[in-house]
Amino acid sequence: MKSTMTKLLSALVATGMVAAAHAADLKIGVAEALSGGAAQYGAAIKNGFQLAADEINLAGGVNGNKLVLQIEDEQGKKEEAINVFKKLIFQDKVLMVFGPTLSNSAQAADPIAQAGKTVAFGTSNTADGITSIGDYIFRNSVTEADVLPETIKVAAKHTGIKKVAVLYGNDDVFTKSGYDNFKKALEDLKIPTTTTETFAKGDVDFKAQLTKIKATNPDAIVLSALIAEGAPIMVQARQLGINVPFIGGNGMNSVKIFDLAKGSSDGLWVGSPWSIENNTPANTKFIAAYKAKYNVAPDQFAAQSYDAMYIAADALKNVKISGNLEADRKALRDALPKVTHEGATGKFAFRQAMGKNGKPAGYDAQQAPIVSVTKGGKYVIEK
Repeated sequence: MKSTMTKLLSALVATGMVAAAHAADLKIGVAEALSGGAAQYGAAIKNGFQLAADEINLAGGVNGNKLVLQIEDEQGKKEEAINVFKKLIFQDKVLMVFGPTLSNSAQAADPIAQAGKTVAFGTSNTADGITSIGDYIFRNSVTEADVLPETIKVAAKHTGIKKVAVLYGNDDVFTKSGYDNFKKALEDLKIPTTTTETFAKGDVDFKAQLTKIKATNPDAIVLSALIAEGAPIMVQARQLGINVPFIGGNGMNSVKIFDLAKGSSDGLWVGSPWSIENNTPANTKFIAAYKAKYNVAPDQFAAQSYDAMYIAADALKNVKISGNLEADRKALRDALPKVTHEGATGKFAFRQAMGKNGKPAGYDAQQAPIVSVTKGGKYVIEK
């Protein structure tokens, strides 16, 4: 009998069935804007997640467990992000949720994850105050408050900027937060503002604002915009004979600027932990793998989601999956802050944010920004 059992066990090991019996699917929610105005970000983010998950699974998964992505389209809308978070957390019972794409949506949906004691991990949310929602809220996207002062400083050093005009979207959490941080950075650097103009999401004609800006003769235009509005702003500025540099936020850091702004894309300064021109071994490997899989160059948002999947996988390696969802979600939350990583976006660690009540809350990214300027259809790193 013992001999028969031994043979049976040997046969099961040989066919991989014993390993399979102990392996589990690690269900990860992905809530991104795959349609609507933010889809150019959401599609790249989804690709970054998928590439990393495929690589991790091909290399044996996480402690033998396979990553399974449950991907939902939150359409870049607050209401839809709330619905998708509820579905993923309470119906699909995912271990954690990545997303949503926009800071607006994160402000609305992340409280659902906090209440459900489920990690919400943003890879493209840079507005102030998101991680103050609670201790289950994480992001590896560096805040505008950390990046924008450095972007202005480097741009001013290279271009001799003395005064600037400001243009921002005043109906979006992300672009409004970007404006607030630009304003503070300009004040700290003692760079005066000639005029401040606003626009709304979905606007297509910016000539009135740009004409007012031109009349004040600024040395640069500080622009807090998503690329859907930011690219036509650059095109229309050049059409009006405004040939000064643009200093943009996180939303303008995409290779799509070269398609959307075509011949008007030069002279845009942006800061980010990631650049396609940063030739580290990890970034070179990521760019090559991304191009091979999707036949297109990656952007910052793809790089951040790619790294985020590896950060989550590193945390999950230290979680003993018990099958008790509530306990496993908490164990993942406890493991994440300890992760340090070096990936496509460089060296990464978390730092804890403070809540509105002054107590420790969620976790922000601790990373140094790289400042680049667009020249001849590519980003050039400047120091």
